[in-house]
Amino acid sequence: MTDPLTIAIASDHAGLELKRHMIDAAEQWRVQLSDLGPADMTSVDYPDYAHLLAQGITRGTYRLGILVCGTGLGMSMAANRHPGVRAAVCTETFAARMARQHNNANVLCLGARVVGVGLAEDIVREFLAHDFEGGRHARRVDKIELPS
Repeated sequence: MTDPLTIAIASDHAGLELKRHMIDAAEQWRVQLSDLGPADMTSVDYPDYAHLLAQGITRGTYRLGILVCGTGLGMSMAANRHPGVRAAVCTETFAARMARQHNNANVLCLGARVVGVGLAEDIVREFLAHDFEGGRHARRVDKIELPS
Protein backbone atom coordinates (compact mmCIF):
# COMPACT_ATOMS: atom_id res chain seq x y z
CA MET A 1 0.00 0.00 0.00
CA THR A 2 1.01 3.60 -0.45
CA ASP A 3 2.71 5.89 2.10
CA PRO A 4 0.13 6.13 4.90
CA LEU A 5 1.04 9.70 5.82
CA THR A 6 -0.20 11.03 2.52
CA ILE A 7 -3.74 9.67 2.39
CA ALA A 8 -6.63 11.96 3.33
CA ILE A 9 -10.28 11.11 3.91
CA ALA A 10 -13.32 13.38 4.15
CA SER A 11 -17.07 13.08 3.93
CA ASP A 12 -20.28 14.97 4.26
CA HIS A 13 -22.87 14.13 6.92
CA ALA A 14 -24.32 11.30 4.79
CA GLY A 15 -20.93 9.63 4.55
CA LEU A 16 -19.76 10.23 8.11
CA GLU A 17 -20.44 6.77 9.53
CA LEU A 18 -18.79 4.99 6.58
CA LYS A 19 -15.83 7.40 6.79
CA ARG A 20 -15.40 6.58 10.49
CA HIS A 21 -15.55 2.89 9.74
CA MET A 22 -12.94 3.24 6.97
CA ILE A 23 -10.59 5.08 9.34
CA ASP A 24 -10.90 2.23 11.86
CA ALA A 25 -10.45 -0.43 9.18
CA ALA A 26 -7.40 1.35 7.76
CA GLU A 27 -5.79 1.42 11.21
CA GLN A 28 -6.15 -2.37 11.34
CA TRP A 29 -4.35 -2.52 7.97
CA ARG A 30 -1.63 -0.26 9.41
CA VAL A 31 -2.66 2.57 7.09
CA GLN A 32 -3.19 6.00 8.60
CA LEU A 33 -5.82 8.27 7.06
CA SER A 34 -5.77 12.01 7.76
CA ASP A 35 -9.37 12.91 8.64
CA LEU A 36 -10.35 16.25 7.10
CA GLY A 37 -13.86 16.20 8.59
CA PRO A 38 -16.59 16.63 9.40
CA ALA A 39 -16.56 15.59 13.04
CA ASP A 40 -20.29 15.17 13.65
CA MET A 41 -23.64 14.59 11.92
CA THR A 42 -24.44 18.29 11.49
CA SER A 43 -25.58 18.85 7.90
CA VAL A 44 -22.72 20.12 5.72
CA ASP A 45 -22.22 20.79 2.02
CA TYR A 46 -20.22 18.07 0.25
CA PRO A 47 -18.37 20.48 -2.09
CA ASP A 48 -16.64 22.12 0.90
CA TYR A 49 -15.00 18.83 1.88
CA ALA A 50 -14.32 17.72 -1.69
CA HIS A 51 -12.55 21.03 -2.40
CA LEU A 52 -10.54 20.80 0.84
CA LEU A 53 -9.25 17.34 0.01
CA ALA A 54 -8.69 18.14 -3.69
CA GLN A 55 -6.66 21.23 -2.79
CA GLY A 56 -4.45 19.00 -0.65
CA ILE A 57 -3.94 16.67 -3.64
CA THR A 58 -3.16 19.62 -5.94
CA ARG A 59 -0.64 21.09 -3.47
CA GLY A 60 1.03 17.71 -2.95
CA THR A 61 0.08 17.49 0.72
CA TYR A 62 -1.75 14.24 0.01
CA ARG A 63 -0.88 11.64 -2.59
CA LEU A 64 -4.28 9.94 -2.43
CA GLY A 65 -7.69 10.75 -1.04
CA ILE A 66 -10.98 9.12 -0.19
CA LEU A 67 -14.26 11.05 -0.28
CA VAL A 68 -17.56 9.68 1.02
CA CYS A 69 -21.04 11.11 0.49
CA GLY A 70 -24.45 9.54 -0.13
CA THR A 71 -23.67 8.37 -3.68
CA GLY A 72 -20.05 9.44 -4.26
CA LEU A 73 -21.22 11.42 -7.29
CA GLY A 74 -21.33 14.91 -5.82
CA MET A 75 -17.93 14.50 -4.22
CA SER A 76 -16.40 13.32 -7.51
CA MET A 77 -17.92 16.19 -9.47
CA ALA A 78 -16.55 18.79 -7.05
CA ALA A 79 -13.11 17.16 -6.69
CA ASN A 80 -12.65 16.74 -10.44
CA ARG A 81 -12.88 20.53 -10.89
CA HIS A 82 -9.31 20.77 -9.55
CA PRO A 83 -6.35 20.44 -11.93
CA GLY A 84 -4.48 17.19 -11.42
CA VAL A 85 -7.28 15.54 -9.49
CA ARG A 86 -8.69 12.36 -10.97
CA ALA A 87 -11.57 11.31 -8.72
CA ALA A 88 -13.33 8.03 -9.48
CA VAL A 89 -16.61 6.76 -8.07
CA CYS A 90 -16.17 3.04 -7.52
CA THR A 91 -18.89 0.62 -6.52
CA GLU A 92 -16.86 -2.58 -6.89
CA THR A 93 -13.25 -3.73 -6.66
CA PHE A 94 -12.42 -4.14 -10.36
CA ALA A 95 -13.24 -0.48 -11.03
CA ALA A 96 -11.10 0.57 -8.04
CA ARG A 97 -8.10 -1.38 -9.35
CA MET A 98 -8.53 -0.11 -12.93
CA ALA A 99 -9.01 3.46 -11.70
CA ARG A 100 -5.54 3.28 -10.12
CA GLN A 101 -3.71 1.13 -12.69
CA HIS A 102 -5.07 2.59 -15.93
CA ASN A 103 -6.49 6.02 -15.04
CA ASN A 104 -4.05 7.08 -12.32
CA ALA A 105 -6.98 8.05 -10.11
CA ASN A 106 -5.78 9.80 -6.99
CA VAL A 107 -9.15 10.17 -5.25
CA LEU A 108 -11.60 7.37 -4.54
CA CYS A 109 -15.24 8.40 -4.09
CA LEU A 110 -17.64 6.12 -2.26
CA GLY A 111 -21.40 6.26 -1.81
CA ALA A 112 -22.42 5.36 1.72
CA ARG A 113 -25.97 4.74 0.48
CA VAL A 114 -24.72 2.60 -2.41
CA VAL A 115 -22.10 0.23 -0.97
CA GLY A 116 -22.11 -1.59 2.32
CA VAL A 117 -19.32 -1.54 4.85
CA GLY A 118 -17.76 -4.85 3.78
CA LEU A 119 -17.71 -3.93 0.09
CA ALA A 120 -16.39 -0.45 0.91
CA GLU A 121 -13.48 -2.06 2.79
CA ASP A 122 -12.69 -4.25 -0.21
CA ILE A 123 -12.88 -1.28 -2.61
CA VAL A 124 -10.58 0.88 -0.48
CA ARG A 125 -8.09 -1.95 0.02
CA GLU A 126 -7.99 -2.55 -3.75
CA PHE A 127 -7.60 1.17 -4.50
CA LEU A 128 -4.71 1.53 -2.05
CA ALA A 129 -2.99 -1.68 -3.11
CA HIS A 130 -2.31 -0.66 -6.71
CA ASP A 131 -0.24 1.97 -8.50
CA PHE A 132 -0.48 3.54 -11.93
CA GLU A 133 0.97 1.27 -14.63
CA GLY A 134 2.03 4.15 -16.88
CA GLY A 135 3.06 3.04 -20.36
CA ARG A 136 0.29 3.29 -22.91
CA HIS A 137 -2.05 4.59 -20.19
CA ALA A 138 0.09 7.67 -19.48
CA ARG A 139 -0.64 9.19 -22.87
CA ARG A 140 -4.36 8.82 -22.28
CA VAL A 141 -4.25 10.18 -18.74
CA ASP A 142 -2.29 13.21 -20.00
CA LYS A 143 -5.19 13.96 -22.34
CA ILE A 144 -7.61 14.30 -19.42
CA GLU A 145 -6.21 17.70 -18.44
CA LEU A 146 -7.54 20.56 -20.54
CA PRO A 147 -4.92 22.66 -22.31
CA SER A 148 -4.28 26.01 -20.64
